[in-house]
Amino acid sequence: MRGNKTLAMLGVIAAAASPLPAGQAFASGGGGGGEALHLVKMEPIAVPIVDSDRVAGTLNFQLVLEVHDAATAEKLTAAMPNLRMAAIASGLEFARLDASALRAVNVADLDKTLTGALKTVSPDVGRVLIVEVGASQN
Repeated sequence: MRGNKTLAMLGVIAAAASPLPAGQAFASGGGGGGEALHLVKMEPIAVPIVDSDRVAGTLNFQLVLEVHDAATAEKLTAAMPNLRMAAIASGLEFARLDASALRAVNVADLDKTLTGALKTVSPDVGRVLIVEVGASQN
């Protein structure tokens, strides 16, 4: 009986931890203005943290892009490969210069780095939201 409860609990945890498919998400703006919030979810990104001449860990992050209308959200979804390349490149640079597997990630600096890179690829990006971030040792 105890084994069945453990398996059921693991199933619930696995379902809760599974990533959602990438794409658009729409939420209502709670401001009463009637404008919808348009979000474009990116797949999780993992880049190596290089310390001296060896890989010391991994920087993991997930982004959601906020835009002002549905047409822009569709445009960004179509441009996702270029946006992802820019996010990976700037994530690699951040991991090389500013990240460590032994300390907390400076999310404010990571946000500046990623926002600049993604706005260069597509000026239509309103805000870059970091919804998940972490660094781990190898």
